[in-house]
Amino acid sequence: MSVLTRDEAQTRAQLIDVHRYTVALDLTTGDETFESRAAIQFTARAAGDTFVELKPALLRSVTLDGQPLDPHTLDQNRLALTGLTEGEHELRVDATMRYSRTGEGMHRFTDPTDGETYVYTQMFLEDVQQVFAVFDQPDLKAVFALSLTAPEGWTVLGNGIATDEGDGHWSIAPTPPISTYLVAVAAGPWHSVRTEHAGLPFGIHCRRSLAPHLDADADEILTITRACYDRYHEKFKEPYPFDSYDQAFVPEFNAGAMENPGLVTFRDEFVYRSAVTDTERQTRAMVIAHEMAHMWFGDLVTLTWWDDIWLNESFAEYMGYQTLTEATRHTDTWVAFGIDRKSWGYDADQRPSTHPVAPDPDAVPDTASAMLNFDGISYAKGASALRQLVAWLGEKDFLAGINTHFARHKFGNATLADFIDSLAASTDRDVHRWAEQWLRTSGVDTLTPTIGNGSEAGWTLDIAQRGNRPHRIAVGAYDRDLVDPGQLTPRDRFEIDIPQQDGPTVRPGRRPDLVVLNDGDLTYAKVRLDERSWATALDSLSAIPDPLTRAVVWNAARDMVRDGELAPTAYLDAARTHLPRESDLAVVQGVLAFAATQIADRYLGPDDRPAALATLTSICRALIRRTEDGNAPGLRLTAVRHFISAATQPDGIQDWLNSDSVPGGPELDPELRWRILYRLAVLGAVDDDAIAAELTRDPSATGREGAARCRAALPDGDAKAAAWDRMFRTDDLSNYLFTATAQGFWQPEQADLVRRYVPRFYTDAVELADRRGPAIAECAGRYAFPIHAADEESLRLGEECLSAADLLPALRRKLVDQLDDLRRALRVREG
Repeated sequence: MSVLTRDEAQTRAQLIDVHRYTVALDLTTGDETFESRAAIQFTARAAGDTFVELKPALLRSVTLDGQPLDPHTLDQNRLALTGLTEGEHELRVDATMRYSRTGEGMHRFTDPTDGETYVYTQMFLEDVQQVFAVFDQPDLKAVFALSLTAPEGWTVLGNGIATDEGDGHWSIAPTPPISTYLVAVAAGPWHSVRTEHAGLPFGIHCRRSLAPHLDADADEILTITRACYDRYHEKFKEPYPFDSYDQAFVPEFNAGAMENPGLVTFRDEFVYRSAVTDTERQTRAMVIAHEMAHMWFGDLVTLTWWDDIWLNESFAEYMGYQTLTEATRHTDTWVAFGIDRKSWGYDADQRPSTHPVAPDPDAVPDTASAMLNFDGISYAKGASALRQLVAWLGEKDFLAGINTHFARHKFGNATLADFIDSLAASTDRDVHRWAEQWLRTSGVDTLTPTIGNGSEAGWTLDIAQRGNRPHRIAVGAYDRDLVDPGQLTPRDRFEIDIPQQDGPTVRPGRRPDLVVLNDGDLTYAKVRLDERSWATALDSLSAIPDPLTRAVVWNAARDMVRDGELAPTAYLDAARTHLPRESDLAVVQGVLAFAATQIADRYLGPDDRPAALATLTSICRALIRRTEDGNAPGLRLTAVRHFISAATQPDGIQDWLNSDSVPGGPELDPELRWRILYRLAVLGAVDDDAIAAELTRDPSATGREGAARCRAALPDGDAKAAAWDRMFRTDDLSNYLFTATAQGFWQPEQADLVRRYVPRFYTDAVELADRRGPAIAECAGRYAFPIHAADEESLRLGEECLSAADLLPALRRKLVDQLDDLRRALRVREG
């Protein structure tokens, strides 16, 4: 399919102005296709030629101003409109479109639990072309009026209030001007919980089979929604710009959520079937806050071209965490951001594929390249940059600039330059220079302290900076407690600007036992600890009073491991010492995740892995013992999960499965049962009959994914061959079943068994991406890549693939990143 270039978009936007789409969709014509009729009113500012986009199964008819056009002139996804005259025009397109199984366009899903079918749209970037004909670029905003014909018993949701007209016919209230990628519908026998707030209808929706689980959390979800809505109205002068606010939890969704105006779609894993930790509830709450922020930044004011995707995502990411902290019970959200989310940005920013938060427009020449920037830089680094901007600018001036931006560009489009001009109108600070230093540059700065011992003048702090950005950071100084040397007492916390303009900073008294740069985590930079501070941290890390400071120190250790400055086993030793005493759940989860998925699975060789797993199970046992009183169920659940995943012998977890409970709790819910069965499959302690029996017990969509993951994990040649064929030889796996199969396939314990598939990946993934498109290509590159094959031969094969193959951009980007991570793993192993 042809991708839209930035030059083509600019040319089309200069030629035409689009006013209104009237779209009719018929969802009653079969399981494979649906009918799509679109009428587009637009104006040509001058005589000229242009094109409209669509990807039909069958293009039935096209008329322009009542005159028929030849459907056979459709070239890939473009239908030429030649000889336009200046003035008003109407284009009508009648087509048959295909349902999707990959989460793109109009996705169709049948729930294995009860046989009910649901459809929903994901129109992002250019997938609207799979649903109706469209002038598809973000700066051609228009009014959208949709109507749908749906099977009896279905409910239809859309960007505006949906009205049941009878006999399966539904109309959706016309939208204000919005971009093409933000149009949304969802249809099926939804279970709904509806309410009103601030005079608007609010609703949450899910599959019927998930109804009890949504009902159990409805108050929590709606409380978060109302709190964020109210807080945004305190921050923003522009009121919420749409007529309703629905949140639909939909199956097999590729992203976390999508900010469709008035109809936010979420992956329905956020409707919890099994026990979850409070940090997982916090994550769901953050996504709710994030997507609501988009109603203003992204929907009311939208990027002009995809080089400014950060204007959507960085803003929503920052506002999501900050607003959740201010308006809800989740007051420590920045701890989770620091220990988990921020590392996503740091990692992405150190790969060859790094890019500025706001890349040069020429670096995003078309829609294919635009998709590659939805990464940790546009989200986590961008949010970190905005957090640093607020620290430097002050929240009052920041919000004043934001409100100026909304007022200037509401229901329109804007660029980075527009955003910075709006900020500059509200402050005397040089925000244009700040933007050049922070948003137009790539890479991570590193801050390293040199600390002078105390004298009569005090102790000194000199910070060496690798990088060029200005930073305003807090520095924390801590002393060992005189009564209990294992405890740390805060002595001082002060702010400094980097680069230091007047030489080393001098503070009174003797030098502290621990000095932490970026205390409070207000900037985006790697930090190091001096030798004495690191020794203190090794002794007393869990005794640092503030969990956000502990997260900064753990991140420093993580970065040192990745950079080859700290042995992976030293990180594990620190975890063994301090996690059993750690009180913050996000910190425990973040440290265990890095220790398990990076250190044990990648950074240590096969000979050292058993000892690493033994360390992890030892940590988990200590946490399980500590939580026997029932006062920390989230901590206990985290420990149980990681104990299962690190088990090297089947007996203990097999006993848990047989008794349907962990001694002392928790009882096993579906998630824990599938987790145990998965680990037993890896260890060769179950067979396909046991997996089939569990699927009979849990025939849900999640159960099907669990069974696919377990079957792919069996240490059996036939099982591996069958899994490989399902992924790469047939094209009937949905995006979620493909992912589950891929997750199960590669196991460090089975390196010899799957070795022959390593070279096959590089050929089969290329062919798969060409056949099935970007969504499955991204899944293949992320989940089906042989990440445990950390050796020179795998690296050579990957580099040959990159150099020789004409790769789909989504797959190429994933391979570039995966191979860089592989190189890093090899360096860490060799160090």
